[in-house]
Amino acid sequence: EEQLVESGGGLVQAGGSLRLSCVGSGFNFDDYAIGWFRQAPGKEREGISCISPTEGIKYWAGSVKGRFTISSDKGKNTVYLQMNSLKPEDTAVYSCAAMERLCVHVDFRGHGTQVTVSS
Repeated sequence: EEQLVESGGGLVQAGGSLRLSCVGSGFNFDDYAIGWFRQAPGKEREGISCISPTEGIKYWAGSVKGRFTISSDKGKNTVYLQMNSLKPEDTAVYSCAAMERLCVHVDFRGHGTQVTVSS
């Protein structure tokens, strides 16, 4: 069964850092791009970044540029999202998704991990 499991969320003060992990199983990690998304209460899901074996790294959300960094460890089937200088407006459920390699279409998603940034 194809599966993505996120971890690393939690409660952090403004200005702090968190590193989220997305571990994949049940599929060939090299066949997919992995994207990070977030959804705040009452808001639509927002794409943050995507890492692709053919297209490299893309950042979609201008609000996180310079603060968030996506990376991967193929040996561990894991994609990370390092989040620095966190702000209260970064509070959301963060999830990862397996995407086709162009980072356009989502094939399947994880359940997400909660990130709460206090002021």
